[in-house]
Amino acid sequence: MDDITGPRQWRVPSSLPAAKLAGAVLLVALGLLFADGDPVRLVLAVLAAAALAGWAVRDVIAPVRLAVDPAGLTVIRGFAGRRLLPWSEIEAITVDRRPRLGLTSEVLEIDTGESLHLFGRFDLGTAPEEVATELRATRRS
Repeated sequence: MDDITGPRQWRVPSSLPAAKLAGAVLLVALGLLFADGDPVRLVLAVLAAAALAGWAVRDVIAPVRLAVDPAGLTVIRGFAGRRLLPWSEIEAITVDRRPRLGLTSEVLEIDTGESLHLFGRFDLGTAPEEVATELRATRRS
């Protein structure tokens, strides 16, 4: 693998916020279609759509979930904040694999001892194992 000299970033795929917004619109449309004069159904559909739209807005405002450079890792914190994790604070970089419903899910785990940062495929835009390999190589260099 090539030596990484500059910063490298992993971000949410650009199609994901669009899919979430489309889902929010679909929820409102279904709420209107099936409300049958019941305001509770419509309100529940609108609330679910608002939550999904808020999640999509986060993906647009802060698409970069993880970045690495020689100083350490920058991870997302809160809704759209950032936190620098110096290499000296990072205890382990692992990938947790679990079978669920006939599929295997992978999650990148960055353990600092005091906090655990988790990233899935949709956070990184690529396989967590590939990112873990690159992070470990950067850490050694």
